[in-house]
Amino acid sequence: MTQDIAVWLVLVAALLGANLPFLSQRVLLVGPRQQDKAFGWRLLELVLLWLAVLGAGFALESQLGQRSPQGWEFFAAMGCLFLTLAVPGFIWRYLRRRRVAEVPDAG
Repeated sequence: MTQDIAVWLVLVAALLGANLPFLSQRVLLVGPRQQDKAFGWRLLELVLLWLAVLGAGFALESQLGQRSPQGWEFFAAMGCLFLTLAVPGFIWRYLRRRRVAEVPDAG
């Protein structure tokens, strides 16, 4: 696997992982389905998926060559990128307008 493919693979995994908590109603993505999952569960899933993508990136980096040491700046930038990639899922779940089932007539 080339370095270009590994980078794109991590970016696609980050995009999917960042939006998955907002698309699924299951607790921790595999638990029981809930009517309306609490935001705390979604936030926990987001952090766990961020760690999973981070681990996958480190594994791919180790496979391609020597892993570079990272400081706190890398983790802060990666977290901000992950949150930025989560914006479409957040908007779809919380900010889009819901259709009103039936609007009663005034007349």
